[in-house]
Amino acid sequence: MKISQRHKSLGRSEAGVSLLETLVALAILIIITVGLLSMTITAIATTENQGHLAARTAEYAQDKMEQLLALAYGDSTTDTTVFPAANSGGTGLSVGGNLSTTGPLAGYVDYLDASGNLLTSAGGAAPNGWFYVRVWQISNPAGTTNLKQVSVRTQTARDVGPTGAMPESTVVSYKTSPF
Repeated sequence: MKISQRHKSLGRSEAGVSLLETLVALAILIIITVGLLSMTITAIATTENQGHLAARTAEYAQDKMEQLLALAYGDSTTDTTVFPAANSGGTGLSVGGNLSTTGPLAGYVDYLDASGNLLTSAGGAAPNGWFYVRVWQISNPAGTTNLKQVSVRTQTARDVGPTGAMPESTVVSYKTSPF
């Protein structure tokens, strides 16, 4: 008698999960996975785009900085809005400009296409097809002599991802005289 009761209790404890319970659990798992997968894909795409574009803006800001720092300290005529820089018709390293990408000053702005190629612009106006804008500012820090601060800001033309962030980079350097 004790043996048969023992078999009955073992039978109940060893009973498995029914097919219906397995299917319900699988459906819940699939719903959660699909939700996480779509969120993960969006996050990866946004991060890739913003990371790639932020790196490009830093590269293009550094390119402009190198072009400006190659000028002589007293240069006030080289046109750096073209490449290679022209010997006249520009602002060189004259104090001026600003870092506003929405209100740039002529002579202190240029535009690049999506591949980083310099585009021709008339009087600082944005040309068709531009993707990156570079603005720069030359200033004399207060209380200094023979020192110019050169700042370059590069920004994309449009936002990336759901946050509306526009990747941008700013590079700052100093130029001294006589160097």
